[in-house]
Amino acid sequence: MDPKLLEILVCPVSKTKLLFDKNSHELISTAAHLAYPVRDGIPILLEDEARILTAQDVEHYRALKS
Repeated sequence: MDPKLLEILVCPVSKTKLLFDKNSHELISTAAHLAYPVRDGIPILLEDEARILTAQDVEHYRALKS
């Protein structure tokens, strides 16, 4: 994921910054509890395509941000 693109992308639901998970190829929104897929380098920022994060997942990603 291009770091410059990541700087300007925001979650379409919460309008907060996203965190890129290299292992799962997803953009994470801890505010909206959603993980958006990145397919062939293209972020799919559609709520219908996103995976819902568990509370445990959200805590894990919040710990990574701090």
